[in-house]
Formats: sequence, C-alpha cells, structure tokens
Amino acid sequence: MEKLIVASNNKAKIAEIKAILSDLYDVRSLKDEGVVSDPEETGATFAENALIKAKAAHDLTGAATLADDSGLVVDALGGAPGVHSARYSGAHGNDDANNKLLLKNLEGKENRKACFMCAIALIKSNGEIIEAEGRTDGEILFTEQGEGGFGYDPLFYSYDLQKSFGMANTTEKNAVSHRARALTALEKKVRA
Repeated sequence: MEKLIVASNNKAKIAEIKAILSDLYDVRSLKDEGVVSDPEETGATFAENALIKAKAAHDLTGAATLADDSGLVVDALGGAPGVHSARYSGAHGNDDANNKLLLKNLEGKENRKACFMCAIALIKSNGEIIEAEGRTDGEILFTEQGEGGFGYDPLFYSYDLQKSFGMANTTEKNAVSHRARALTALEKKVRA
C-alpha cells in the first residue's frame, strides 16, 4: 500500500484522516517519518494554506503528501477567526485562550451562526495535485460543552448532531465534520 504522509503532528487530526483513508493509503505523520516541516502559512484562504503545507512536505519527502487547513468561520465576526483559527489569541494551538477570546468577541452578538471549513490538498508521488473542501454548519455556544474533540469543538454546536462537537464521540463527529466531508470528497476524486 502506498505511503501517504500527512503534513501534521496533530494526533486527533491524523486519527481522523486514517479512519477515512486507511483503505487507500498507509497514512503516516511527519513524526512517523522523522520529517520536520513547518512552512509559513501565508495563504489568504484555507485552500492556499493547505497547498503550501502539502508542497513543503512533498518537497522534503518525494512521497505522496496530504495537508489540510481548516478553521472556524463566524458570521458575526466577519469570518474570523478564519485562517487564523489556530493562532486566534496570538499563541499557536492554545485552545483555551482561543476559546476565551472567541467568547469575548461574541459578547452582545445575537447572531452566533458559524461553520467549520476544511480545505485539503493531496500531492501524489507523481506530483499530481487533488484538492477538496468540506463544511459543517452550526453556532457558537455561550459556554463550553463536553470534553471531547479539540480546538473550538466544545463551543461549536453542530446542527447535524444537535449537540456540541465536544460532546460527540469520534464516530459521530467523523460522520459530519468539515474534515470528514473534505476527506470524503477527496476520496471520491482519488478513486475516480
């Protein structure tokens, strides 16, 4: 089975990708491969950033690589945190600080509609690029609910699940998440 290197070290994200693509690829993380790749995400869109990360890992390994860029888009905040979701509070990956800032910035806002967006770029070992996107809709809760997931999951009330992603188990979340939808769309393109 062909190896696919996911340009990430986020264990939860890699597990989600493995769950969906494991029948197509031997899914490996950067850490599994002993590769360090952390390009600057200078894109203005999720798709641009996904491609930047996939290209950087592909250039280092020559193997098939996959990268995603995803984030939370909140209507009342003009689309923020958007491509800056992981570093919304200034510190990359500080979920607690990001969630606190999100709640602060939504104080007094009636419209709490939001969506998670995900763009995925796959670069095959031959250099062919396949891209896909996914989206899931919901709204931002007033307080965190649930201990599951990561990032904004405890604050994101999923319309599909009728509960927060933080309260959903992995199977439930993978059935409706933005990343799962992008991966499913990607899988169809790869099999085509």
